Amino acid sequence: MPSCDGIRDEYIQCLLRSECVFIKRHSVEECVKNKDLATLIPERCHMLRQSLFECKRGLLDMRKRMRGVPNSGVRHSETTEDSSKWSE
Repeated sequence: MPSCDGIRDEYIQCLLRSECVFIKRHSVEECVKNKDLATLIPERCHMLRQSLFECKRGLLDMRKRMRGVPNSGVRHSETTEDSSKWSE
């Protein structure tokens, strides 16, 4: 089962190296929840947070899951022959 561990680890490391946590010595929770402190977090961390959200949502959203190989059992040559019949 796919997981979001790689993105989560990268996001945590990004937050720990941010100015808010590393230099100003605020907690990660304070930096993420406080809008004033969130300006000290780099844009890359915000993008990783969004990616983590999308990854977690993809794990739960059944509409996004792959249900097998698309067009399995149908060769490309068969589809082009069928489409030529309809164009006449």
